Amino acid sequence: MDRGDAGGPQPPGPGAPGSQGAVRAPLEVPVFQHLFAAVAEEMGARLVRSAFSANIVERRDFSCALFDGRGRMIAQAAHLPVHLGAAPRSVAAVLARAAREPEFALEPGDAVLLNDPFEGGSHLPDLTLVSPLFLRPEHRPGQAPDAFVCNRAHHADVGGPFPGSMGPAREIHAEGLRLPPVKLVRRGRLDRELMSVFLANVRVPEERQGDLLAQWASNRLGAERMAELAGRYGAEFLLERAADQLAWTAQLCRARLAELPVGRVQVADELDLPGGERAELRLELSRGPHGLCADFRGSSGALPRPLNTPRAVVESAVFYTLRLLLPAGTPTNSGVLDPVEIRTDPGSLLEARYPAAVAAGNTETSQRLVDLMLRALAELDPGRLPACSAGTMSNLSFGQRAFTHYETIGGGAGGGPGGPGISARHTHMTNTRNTPIEALERSFPVRVLRASVRRGSGGAGLHAGGDGIVKELRFLVPVEVSWLGGRQRSGPPGLSGGGPGQPGGLELRPSGQSPWRRLEPIDRGELPSGGELRVLTPGGGGYGTPAAERTGVQGPA
Repeated sequence: MDRGDAGGPQPPGPGAPGSQGAVRAPLEVPVFQHLFAAVAEEMGARLVRSAFSANIVERRDFSCALFDGRGRMIAQAAHLPVHLGAAPRSVAAVLARAAREPEFALEPGDAVLLNDPFEGGSHLPDLTLVSPLFLRPEHRPGQAPDAFVCNRAHHADVGGPFPGSMGPAREIHAEGLRLPPVKLVRRGRLDRELMSVFLANVRVPEERQGDLLAQWASNRLGAERMAELAGRYGAEFLLERAADQLAWTAQLCRARLAELPVGRVQVADELDLPGGERAELRLELSRGPHGLCADFRGSSGALPRPLNTPRAVVESAVFYTLRLLLPAGTPTNSGVLDPVEIRTDPGSLLEARYPAAVAAGNTETSQRLVDLMLRALAELDPGRLPACSAGTMSNLSFGQRAFTHYETIGGGAGGGPGGPGISARHTHMTNTRNTPIEALERSFPVRVLRASVRRGSGGAGLHAGGDGIVKELRFLVPVEVSWLGGRQRSGPPGLSGGGPGQPGGLELRPSGQSPWRRLEPIDRGELPSGGELRVLTPGGGGYGTPAAERTGVQGPA
């Protein structure tokens, strides 16, 4: 199997083992892989050009993907792993409501909005818009969609007591407005009553409306491009090529998992909680004759904290980690999870049920689930995977009634067998950009005092972990600050003898002459005009025993 970039993996031949039916024209598979992915990428480009908030325009905190009529993802843009791996649950929720409620039948031109984590969503700021596609020439009333386009964008506020809607809530009702699948657009006409209800419950409604309309524009473009492809090649042929994508990816995933040794490993970790509380994550990963089983049962029960996560986010973390193992050029779609079983306890920390708070489950818990998966795979197949990266998205929100801003802040990547970790980078489940200083200062009453690499924060090793980030802000008006961060008590562990990265945290002070006050991992605070904050993000873990230790050479005193 080709693992390099040159040529990529070979598409399956007719009736290839493990494929979902015969592939009649194997050379067409990679061609349509890029056609489908290009549609999703173009959807993202329109969303960026149309949106209002810095969170979407500058940080690119959104994702776009295509799905077949059964709700299986067939292609995605190179956007956020935490969004994309969980998005099939959103399309499934739309299909489920349409199946049980005849009056909700999906029609051409519809766009369904949702964010309910207990009905297809991830966390409340992620507003997902799902549009059904009817690609055949004649549409009959009641006909099932042939495909879907979908985008998910993190809005800088969806209501609740904390500006930015990412605060230390204890239940879902304190996290903002919750929307089950509802039609924002009916047969091409915007439901202005629904829009008015949404806007009445959020801060900075003009910005929220602009971002939501940009999501609708993105889906319309995706629908147009898919209709053009169906007109060029025929709807049936196009849908067959979509099925080929799933079959090819599933075949490649089965082949890659077959290379892993048969065995069973167990790993565990703890989440950072305020006041010395504890929450445990547990994983038993086993490779058997038929595939892989990721068993997270035995992890902590639901918490009165926002670290609970819907089952969709657990699936997203497993999806992302396994995709890392596949050859370059593999189509990224739902076929990745075909040979994988995922087990969680209903109602637990990792399968949240109403009324659990979930804002940080999508960001913090998801990152630690990736750490668990990588550690388990490294035990199962040593010498091929890196040490843990920052293990947190370092979520910072600030604002007041007139403005809100949310951002994740990068950290250090773990060192690996191929070399040192990258510094000051968004890793794993987040794939956003850093907010440019110019955009931050232009959009909000804030000044950036420092934004630099946190030198020396990466773990020591034969291949050192990457360094984190130091960011200092001064506010020109009073603000409320929320902080959801992890790896504050102990840094990301190293691997194969490598040292841990430095832990992170957030500090506040009311003026430049005041002492710094450190916040808890899940916390909030208030700052007056002139108040400052400082973010320190973790470095990545080191890989391998440092050369000085292996040779007995002592460093300088």
